[in-house]
Amino acid sequence: MTLTGDFTAITAQEGPDRLHIRLDRPEVRNAIDATMVEELHRVCDHLESEPKILILSGTEVKGKGVFASGADIRQLRERRRDDALRGINSRLFDRLAHLPMPVIAAVDGYALGGGAELAWAADFRIGTPHVVIGQPETGLGIVAAAGAMWRLRELAGEPLAKEMLLAGRTLGAEEALAARLITEIHEPEALLDAAHALADRIARQDPLAIRIAKGVFHAPREAHPYVDELAQAVLFESEAKFDRMQSFLDRRKERRS
Repeated sequence: MTLTGDFTAITAQEGPDRLHIRLDRPEVRNAIDATMVEELHRVCDHLESEPKILILSGTEVKGKGVFASGADIRQLRERRRDDALRGINSRLFDRLAHLPMPVIAAVDGYALGGGAELAWAADFRIGTPHVVIGQPETGLGIVAAAGAMWRLRELAGEPLAKEMLLAGRTLGAEEALAARLITEIHEPEALLDAAHALADRIARQDPLAIRIAKGVFHAPREAHPYVDELAQAVLFESEAKFDRMQSFLDRRKERRS
């Protein structure tokens, strides 16, 4: 089964083991609006039933890359209390974060506000020298309510998270790399190749082991080591475990002979 349907805010390119979603609203620097949220929910529907690696990227705007400049301010300005309580963006980003297979954010240019929070929800973030990432929400009279308040503290630590969330600090690529908020820097023309190379490394692993490892990794501290042992018990019975270990032993035997 492949992802089907017409999209206006994103484009999709699907392969056997991965799905590349490009945010595609260049006229507003990929601002995240209700249509993009709805279309990304459709992506989640698909990947929850057909688990694959997800690559998220932006698009070019006047020759420069943009990941996502934030939530669409025109729509955000009109939202009220009940909209906030619906968690429009936070529920989507949480769903993306809990997809069965890993999510890779390939970030070029601006990733601000909701765009940064979308990146924080990914399992991996790689970027270009042109990355500008931050949480400017308090300057607009609101807070970062789609995951940054806790994900950013977990990723970068409290001091840097407070600078970004409370003092409006934005980071360039080298600063983000030093803080491990991104893990690789590539030139824009090489960014997607790097994302696919990372996806290739993931795809060489056993898919069931990857899915279980991701879930166990995000389990609360008090669940360990019991949840680790349960996960291992499941995998110890899988055919892939026997096949992959036997292949390893066969290769080692061939090298020694």
